[in-house]
Amino acid sequence: WMKIFSRLNVISRRQGKRRMRCLNEGALSFRFPDGWQICKYDDTSFQKEHFNSFAGGSKGVDFVALSPEAVVWLIEVKDYRSRRRQKPMDLFLELAQKVRATLSGLVVLARREENPDAFFAQSALAPATAIRIVLHLEQPHFPSKLFPWLVDPKNLQDKLKQSLRPVDPHPLGGNSAILNGKVPWVVS
Repeated sequence: WMKIFSRLNVISRRQGKRRMRCLNEGALSFRFPDGWQICKYDDTSFQKEHFNSFAGGSKGVDFVALSPEAVVWLIEVKDYRSRRRQKPMDLFLELAQKVRATLSGLVVLARREENPDAFFAQSALAPATAIRIVLHLEQPHFPSKLFPWLVDPKNLQDKLKQSLRPVDPHPLGGNSAILNGKVPWVVS
Protein backbone atom coordinates (compact mmCIF):
# COMPACT_ATOMS: atom_id res chain seq x y z
CA TRP A 1 0.00 0.00 0.00
CA MET A 2 2.70 2.52 0.97
CA LYS A 3 4.92 1.39 -1.92
CA ILE A 4 2.20 2.45 -4.34
CA PHE A 5 1.94 5.93 -2.87
CA SER A 6 5.70 6.42 -2.65
CA ARG A 7 5.96 5.53 -6.34
CA LEU A 8 3.30 8.14 -7.05
CA ASN A 9 5.42 10.89 -5.50
CA VAL A 10 3.14 11.29 -2.50
CA ILE A 11 4.74 12.77 0.58
CA SER A 12 3.16 13.04 4.03
CA ARG A 13 4.04 15.50 6.74
CA ARG A 14 2.47 16.93 9.88
CA GLN A 15 0.71 20.27 9.48
CA GLY A 16 -0.46 21.26 12.94
CA LYS A 17 -2.72 18.46 14.17
CA ARG A 18 -3.83 17.40 10.68
CA ARG A 19 -1.81 15.19 8.39
CA MET A 20 -1.38 16.79 5.02
CA ARG A 21 -0.08 15.28 1.83
CA CYS A 22 2.24 17.70 0.13
CA LEU A 23 3.29 17.78 -3.52
CA ASN A 24 5.38 20.38 -5.30
CA GLU A 25 5.02 21.62 -8.84
CA GLY A 26 7.71 24.12 -9.68
CA ALA A 27 7.77 26.82 -6.98
CA LEU A 28 4.27 25.95 -5.72
CA SER A 29 3.48 23.58 -2.88
CA PHE A 30 0.08 21.82 -2.81
CA ARG A 31 -1.11 20.51 0.56
CA PHE A 32 -4.01 18.05 0.41
CA PRO A 33 -6.13 16.99 3.42
CA ASP A 34 -5.76 13.61 5.05
CA GLY A 35 -7.68 10.84 3.32
CA TRP A 36 -6.94 12.06 -0.20
CA GLN A 37 -5.11 9.94 -2.77
CA ILE A 38 -2.87 12.08 -4.98
CA CYS A 39 -0.84 11.18 -8.01
CA LYS A 40 1.64 13.40 -9.81
CA TYR A 41 0.30 11.92 -13.02
CA ASP A 42 2.72 13.36 -15.55
CA ASP A 43 5.62 11.92 -13.49
CA THR A 44 4.31 8.33 -13.42
CA SER A 45 6.37 5.75 -15.26
CA PHE A 46 3.32 4.83 -17.33
CA GLN A 47 2.82 8.40 -18.57
CA LYS A 48 6.51 9.10 -19.17
CA GLU A 49 7.52 5.77 -20.72
CA HIS A 50 4.37 4.66 -22.53
CA PHE A 51 1.43 7.02 -22.91
CA ASN A 52 3.25 10.33 -23.48
CA SER A 53 4.29 9.29 -27.00
CA PHE A 54 0.92 7.73 -27.90
CA ALA A 55 -0.85 9.21 -30.95
CA GLY A 56 1.75 11.87 -31.58
CA GLY A 57 1.90 12.99 -27.96
CA SER A 58 -0.50 12.62 -25.06
CA LYS A 59 0.58 14.95 -22.30
CA GLY A 60 -1.25 14.63 -19.01
CA VAL A 61 -2.30 17.03 -16.28
CA ASP A 62 0.05 17.65 -13.37
CA PHE A 63 -2.02 16.03 -10.59
CA VAL A 64 -4.88 13.59 -10.33
CA ALA A 65 -6.43 13.61 -6.87
CA LEU A 66 -9.19 11.45 -5.43
CA SER A 67 -11.13 12.89 -2.50
CA PRO A 68 -12.66 10.71 0.23
CA GLU A 69 -16.05 11.57 -1.35
CA ALA A 70 -14.88 9.85 -4.58
CA VAL A 71 -14.53 13.06 -6.59
CA VAL A 72 -11.68 12.92 -9.11
CA TRP A 73 -9.84 16.25 -9.44
CA LEU A 74 -7.67 16.88 -12.52
CA ILE A 75 -5.27 19.71 -11.69
CA GLU A 76 -3.09 21.56 -14.18
CA VAL A 77 -0.51 24.04 -12.88
CA LYS A 78 0.89 26.96 -14.89
CA ASP A 79 3.21 29.55 -13.35
CA TYR A 80 4.03 32.53 -15.56
CA ARG A 81 5.14 34.96 -12.86
CA SER A 82 8.79 34.88 -13.92
CA ARG A 83 8.67 33.48 -17.45
CA ARG A 84 6.51 33.94 -20.50
CA ARG A 85 4.52 31.22 -22.18
CA GLN A 86 6.51 29.89 -25.14
CA LYS A 87 3.96 27.54 -26.69
CA PRO A 88 1.95 28.91 -29.61
CA MET A 89 -1.02 26.64 -28.78
CA ASP A 90 -4.00 28.21 -27.03
CA LEU A 91 -3.81 27.52 -23.28
CA PHE A 92 -7.41 26.30 -23.09
CA LEU A 93 -7.02 23.93 -26.05
CA GLU A 94 -3.85 22.57 -24.44
CA LEU A 95 -5.69 22.04 -21.15
CA ALA A 96 -8.61 20.29 -22.86
CA GLN A 97 -6.19 17.98 -24.68
CA LYS A 98 -4.36 17.21 -21.43
CA VAL A 99 -7.66 16.40 -19.70
CA ARG A 100 -8.68 14.09 -22.54
CA ALA A 101 -5.26 12.39 -22.57
CA THR A 102 -5.26 11.97 -18.78
CA LEU A 103 -8.72 10.40 -18.71
CA SER A 104 -7.74 8.06 -21.57
CA GLY A 105 -4.46 7.24 -19.87
CA LEU A 106 -6.16 6.40 -16.58
CA VAL A 107 -8.48 3.96 -18.35
CA VAL A 108 -5.54 2.17 -19.99
CA LEU A 109 -3.39 2.30 -16.85
CA ALA A 110 -6.16 0.78 -14.73
CA ARG A 111 -6.02 -2.32 -16.92
CA ARG A 112 -2.23 -2.69 -16.68
CA GLU A 113 -2.16 -4.65 -13.45
CA GLU A 114 1.59 -5.22 -13.72
CA ASN A 115 2.19 -1.46 -13.46
CA PRO A 116 2.66 -0.22 -9.87
CA ASP A 117 0.48 2.83 -10.62
CA ALA A 118 -2.48 0.74 -11.82
CA PHE A 119 -4.06 0.59 -8.37
CA PHE A 120 -4.35 4.38 -8.20
CA ALA A 121 -5.98 4.51 -11.65
CA GLN A 122 -8.44 1.79 -10.63
CA SER A 123 -9.26 3.69 -7.44
CA ALA A 124 -9.77 6.95 -9.31
CA LEU A 125 -12.04 5.46 -11.96
CA ALA A 126 -14.13 2.92 -10.07
CA PRO A 127 -15.97 4.97 -7.47
CA ALA A 128 -15.84 8.39 -9.12
CA THR A 129 -18.95 10.41 -8.36
CA ALA A 130 -17.76 13.45 -10.31
CA ILE A 131 -14.81 14.74 -12.30
CA ARG A 132 -13.62 18.25 -11.48
CA ILE A 133 -10.99 20.25 -13.35
CA VAL A 134 -8.81 22.99 -11.90
CA LEU A 135 -6.39 25.27 -13.73
CA HIS A 136 -4.00 26.76 -11.20
CA LEU A 137 -2.68 29.76 -13.14
CA GLU A 138 -0.14 32.10 -11.57
CA GLN A 139 0.43 35.30 -13.55
CA PRO A 140 2.40 38.45 -12.75
CA HIS A 141 0.70 40.62 -10.12
CA PHE A 142 1.44 43.65 -12.27
CA PRO A 143 1.47 42.76 -15.98
CA SER A 144 4.05 44.43 -18.21
CA LYS A 145 5.31 44.14 -21.77
CA LEU A 146 7.97 41.72 -20.57
CA PHE A 147 5.55 39.64 -18.46
CA PRO A 148 2.00 40.21 -19.71
CA TRP A 149 -1.07 38.40 -18.49
CA LEU A 150 -1.79 35.34 -20.56
CA VAL A 151 -5.47 35.58 -19.66
CA ASP A 152 -7.42 38.43 -18.12
CA PRO A 153 -8.58 36.99 -14.77
CA LYS A 154 -12.07 38.38 -15.44
CA ASN A 155 -12.40 36.11 -18.49
CA LEU A 156 -10.74 32.99 -17.09
CA GLN A 157 -13.85 31.20 -15.82
CA ASP A 158 -15.79 31.75 -19.05
CA LYS A 159 -12.93 30.42 -21.18
CA LEU A 160 -12.54 27.38 -18.94
CA LYS A 161 -16.27 26.61 -19.15
CA GLN A 162 -16.24 26.92 -22.94
CA SER A 163 -13.38 24.47 -23.38
CA LEU A 164 -14.10 21.96 -20.61
CA ARG A 165 -17.91 21.84 -20.36
CA PRO A 166 -18.25 18.24 -21.68
CA VAL A 167 -16.17 16.91 -18.78
CA ASP A 168 -16.80 19.48 -16.02
CA PRO A 169 -19.52 22.11 -16.47
CA HIS A 170 -18.07 24.12 -13.56
CA PRO A 171 -14.26 24.04 -13.83
CA LEU A 172 -12.25 26.25 -11.52
CA GLY A 173 -9.34 28.50 -12.38
CA GLY A 174 -7.21 31.17 -10.85
CA ASN A 175 -4.15 31.80 -8.74
CA SER A 176 -3.47 30.84 -5.12
CA ALA A 177 -5.33 33.86 -3.74
CA ILE A 178 -8.45 33.00 -5.75
CA LEU A 179 -8.42 29.21 -5.42
CA ASN A 180 -7.49 28.86 -1.74
CA GLY A 181 -10.91 28.50 -0.14
CA LYS A 182 -12.62 27.33 -3.36
CA VAL A 183 -10.75 24.02 -3.47
CA PRO A 184 -10.23 21.56 -0.60
CA TRP A 185 -6.42 21.89 -0.68
CA VAL A 186 -4.05 24.76 0.04
CA VAL A 187 -1.39 26.15 -2.29
CA SER A 188 1.58 28.23 -1.17
